[in-house]
Amino acid sequence: MPAAARTPAIRPVDPARVRAALAAEWQALADFTDALESARLKDPSGLTGWTLADLVGHIAAGVEAVPRWLGQPEPTGPPITVEQWAGGTAAAAEAISDLAQEMAEAGKTPRDYVEDATRLVAETPDTRVSVTRIGPMRVPDMLVTRLIEAVVHADDLERATGAAFPHDRQALAVVTRVLADILAVRAPGHSVEVRVPPFAVVQCVTGPKHTRGTPPNVVESDPRTWLRLAAGRVTWEDTVDDGSVRASGERADLSGWLPLLG
Repeated sequence: MPAAARTPAIRPVDPARVRAALAAEWQALADFTDALESARLKDPSGLTGWTLADLVGHIAAGVEAVPRWLGQPEPTGPPITVEQWAGGTAAAAEAISDLAQEMAEAGKTPRDYVEDATRLVAETPDTRVSVTRIGPMRVPDMLVTRLIEAVVHADDLERATGAAFPHDRQALAVVTRVLADILAVRAPGHSVEVRVPPFAVVQCVTGPKHTRGTPPNVVESDPRTWLRLAAGRVTWEDTVDDGSVRASGERADLSGWLPLLG
């Protein structure tokens, strides 16, 4: 009998690498938001209904959540995956928005929580299961979600302020690869090769399998464009039109699978 098809999954990420990248990206967020002029906090963030202050409050809430979650008893029930988390965040959008505005009104910033959160991240064993807003998660997976949030919202800050954000390279690398893997899980197959140099290459979408030579269907972008596509900050059509995504081949249209978060 033929072997059973392997269910696509996100490739494991070294938990130590995630911890180091998260600590560095959180520190960069704290430094960047500390440097924002108070008068700019009323500016639009680029996210619907949110000011720049709301975005800073949301980032602060994302850091604050880690010690709060880890301070609760371990939950029961099967842990959810990073891919399930990525598809379930939209259900909590209203609560997330309310908390962001509460944090903004209280003047909270990432600096208020980074030290405590970083310490707990370093001390918590990989074997633990954590509470999250969406469901139980293994700590290594929960930390990947925090890294995705940190990197995506750091990019939101960059877009809103026009100032380049100094991403930790490992943070950007991990998030780029995980988001590419989420696409491969949701659109399994081997007919399209997605390249995000220098961090990720995956094959996806059902169809004829490529074996050698140049694949007939190729999609390529830079990491920041890939982040923005995955998070729904830009559209497939606009990025193809402006050349920030290069797509060739009759199957190289990923608009039906984007965005990946939400």
